[in-house]
Amino acid sequence: MAGAGFDLLGEVVDGSELRVVSSLDSQGHCVLSNLTEVVERVLSFLPIKPLLTAACVCRLWRDCAQRNLKTRQRITWVSYTEDTEDDLPFFSHPLVNVVKSELEKINVLPHIFLYITDYQSLNNFGDYETSKSDKRNIVWEIASEFEKLLPKECDILGLNAMGIIATPMGSGSNRPLELENERSGFGLIIPKMNGVKVRTFNFINDPFFDERILQQVGLRNNPDLKVVLMFEHPNCTRAEIRYLRQVIDPLIDQNVIIVGGQVEILAPLFAEIKAKNSAKSLTPIGAGGLTFSGPLIQAASVVLDLDVDKVEAADSIIRRLKAMNIPEENSIGFMIAFHWRGKQHYGKDNVEADLFRKHFPSMPLFGFFGKGEVGTYNLVRGNFRSEFFETRHEVWHCYTTVMLIIHFGS
Repeated sequence: MAGAGFDLLGEVVDGSELRVVSSLDSQGHCVLSNLTEVVERVLSFLPIKPLLTAACVCRLWRDCAQRNLKTRQRITWVSYTEDTEDDLPFFSHPLVNVVKSELEKINVLPHIFLYITDYQSLNNFGDYETSKSDKRNIVWEIASEFEKLLPKECDILGLNAMGIIATPMGSGSNRPLELENERSGFGLIIPKMNGVKVRTFNFINDPFFDERILQQVGLRNNPDLKVVLMFEHPNCTRAEIRYLRQVIDPLIDQNVIIVGGQVEILAPLFAEIKAKNSAKSLTPIGAGGLTFSGPLIQAASVVLDLDVDKVEAADSIIRRLKAMNIPEENSIGFMIAFHWRGKQHYGKDNVEADLFRKHFPSMPLFGFFGKGEVGTYNLVRGNFRSEFFETRHEVWHCYTTVMLIIHFGS
C-alpha cells in the first residue's frame, strides 16, 4: 500500500508518508521524523507498568515498547529509614509499603529482587519478644508480600540482618547511611542487562547440590563468572559449611571475587517454597546469594581489618579501592561489616559509609551488619584478574568490613 502509515491507534491508513516535524523543520531542525519516533519518544517517559500496558495496544506500540525496554538496563533501588513517611500496617515491614508505592514509578522490568530488612524490627510487631521461629515466619511472610507485588518471572532473595547500610532513594549521590539500630531496609531491582548475567542460588534443606545445579546457577564451569555475593545463615551445620567451602574454594583459586557475610535469617527462593508447598515445612537455609557473570563486568574489593579503627586508616584502605579505577557510572557498592564496626568501633557514626561516599560520590552503597564476613583484596577487569591476599584462610573473616564495587558496563 503506497504511502500507507499508522494512525495513533496503530491502524493502517491511506495517504502520503506520515511525518511529524517540529516548527523549526523549515530551518533544517527536524526533531521527530515519523510516527514511530513519536511513539517511542512518548513511551520513553512511561514507568515500566504503563509501558507494558501500552505494549498491548497494537503491533506498532508493542515493537516500540520492546525497543524502549532494551534501553532500560540500570539497577535501581528502593529504601526505607525511620525518616521515610509510611503508614505501617500490623505484621508487615515498612519496606513492603515503600516497594508497593515505588513499583508504580520504576522504569525497569525486575529480573531479580534482592532485599535486606533489619532484625530489630522483628521484636516490634506487638508488645512481646518474638521467638526465633516466629521471626523466621515473619521474614518469610514479608517475602510472600514481595512475591505478590513483583512479576512472576522475578527471582526474589530476601535477607534479615543485624543492621542495614543503604543509600536513600532518589540519587546515587545521596549520603549512604549505616543504620545499626533502626527500622530500615532496602531492595535492589536488577533488570536483565546486555553482556551481564545475574543469577540467584539458595541452598535449602538438602544443600548438597550436584554439579548440574551448581552449573545452572553459575558456580561451576563458568569462565565468565566475575563475582559471587554470598550470604550465610548463622545455624549452618559443619557439613553445610564444609560443603560451602568446597563450592567456594575452587572459585577463589580462579580469582573470582567472593564477598559476603552472615545474616540472621535467609528467606528461600519462592520456586523452592512452592516445591515444598509451604514455607513452614522448610528448615533454615544454609546459604544463598547472587552470581555475576559476563564480559562487561568489572569489580574490585578490599578488606578493612580489625586493627583498622581510625578514620585515617580506613580512608587509606578505601583509597586503594579507588585506585583500582573501576568506573563509577552504572556501578554499585556493597559493604559487609561486623555488627559493632559502627559507632562503637570508631567513636562516631557513619564513618566507613561516609568515606566510601568521599571517594565514590555518585555511586550508591548497600549492605548490612552481620556476625562474620567473606572477602578479599581483588580486582577483575575483562580477562585480567589480580588477587592480593596471601593465604586462603584470609577469605573468611570476623570483626572486619568488606567493601565491593561492581561495574555493569557503559
